[in-house]
Amino acid sequence: MADFRFGTVGSPASTPAKPGGSVGAIQRLAELKLSALELGWVQAVRVSEATCAVIRAEAEKQDVAISVHAPYFINLNASDEEWPKSRKRLMDAAHFGHLAGATDIIFHPGSYFGASPESVLETAIPRLRECVDELRSKDNPVILRPETMGKSAMLGSLTDTLQMSREIPGILPCLDFAHLHARPGDGTVNSYVEFSQIIHDYAKELGEPALKHLHIHLSGIEYTAKGEKNHLPIQESDLQIQELFKALREAHCAGRILCESPILEEDALFMQKIYPG
Repeated sequence: MADFRFGTVGSPASTPAKPGGSVGAIQRLAELKLSALELGWVQAVRVSEATCAVIRAEAEKQDVAISVHAPYFINLNASDEEWPKSRKRLMDAAHFGHLAGATDIIFHPGSYFGASPESVLETAIPRLRECVDELRSKDNPVILRPETMGKSAMLGSLTDTLQMSREIPGILPCLDFAHLHARPGDGTVNSYVEFSQIIHDYAKELGEPALKHLHIHLSGIEYTAKGEKNHLPIQESDLQIQELFKALREAHCAGRILCESPILEEDALFMQKIYPG
């Protein structure tokens, strides 16, 4: 078994019209010899339990590992009035995702709204803990993964996601290395030494075994001083992907690497090809 499964966030562009949808995406990825799909439920969770059962069966048949990208409109730092809506989006993604065979639910954790990360986490962590408690009470084993975000105004620094994960069993980061590179806005976090430090910090906080279950998003990225601007094809970006892969390989990391570039399957195949064996 390879160190990482490679795949796409959302259906490959070359998914045929029939059967189309998530089932078609799974079949297309399997044809391409890719082995992971993140269902892109980023606007809303609009899927039936019956459809979820079909997705799960096809994924098991094709040996494609499933995760879900929950709706964008989730904010662990929402006002008390808005939080129930955010919570429902996350919990719906976890409920239907589990039925579809997903093991991991990725979500954007929200905004600081100008407050300090420490004070925001005092709100976010209890909310997230209560979500996990409810999922476990319903025998739902999914891992909720707050994503590292590409703008410094957003909840989702590496430190934020590690703290959430350290304090709540059932929470682990989704490491978006393009976002981590873009977040400072100055071109840093783009070398073997810096990538190795992230991996070291991850293992220190969450234990060496956690390095065998990484969930990574990857693309090229354009950024400004304020952070992420938009995703790019990997080879049109300054992201030093070979240095990242060297750091992951030397730390004996494993898990999934999901492509979010504008050329989804092409870049997923490119990453799979260049990952050091």
